[in-house]
Amino acid sequence: MTFISDILAAIAGLPRPLLVLVTGALVLAECTIGLGFLVPGESGLLLASAAVTDLGFFCTLAGAVAVCAALGDNIGYWLGRRYRLKMRETKVVRKLGTHHWDRASRLLCRWGMGAVLVARFLPVVRTLMPAAAGASGMSYPRFFAASFVGATAWSGTHVGIGWAAGASAKYVETMLGRASWLVVGTLVLAGVGTWWWRRRRMQRRAAGVEEAPVEEPAHELGV
Repeated sequence: MTFISDILAAIAGLPRPLLVLVTGALVLAECTIGLGFLVPGESGLLLASAAVTDLGFFCTLAGAVAVCAALGDNIGYWLGRRYRLKMRETKVVRKLGTHHWDRASRLLCRWGMGAVLVARFLPVVRTLMPAAAGASGMSYPRFFAASFVGATAWSGTHVGIGWAAGASAKYVETMLGRASWLVVGTLVLAGVGTWWWRRRRMQRRAAGVEEAPVEEPAHELGV
């Protein structure tokens, strides 16, 4: 068993409720402003999704992740609603980058609800977008609708990618295992063929030497 298979087997061996709980917690933290840059939520989601083996678990994990992502967005929205434009001057926003905040604000001004939805797929900006939406005065029903649709699409996409990646890793390793035996067999056959060819060549040379006539010295022929 290879290193990748060891990791996948270890993850798949975890109780599914625990796997869903841990993955949801990572995503919630990653989507909550102030914690997003500390927690590898997206990486953890892809790794956990590699343990998906059936449609039922796919739906369960994707649904839980979507709820946690939307919950993290809601926390950011209400913080932005509470502090308004002061959010831009907070240590959290400065840590993430005020240029990302400005980018989120520009997207909101141009696209409204569409910006909240699309920002879900943009690193860093997706952490700041909910707070920027709250600070901009976007109504909660509009924000919630866009956030939930975006979180659902993001969750389904990433869980699907993780599922496919896990299945592909197992398939590739299986094929590599078969290919390894094929390569070994080919090398053995090539080695045996080379040995046999050299042996036959040496035998023909030996036979040629034995059949060659022995020349008599010139003085014995009266030359």
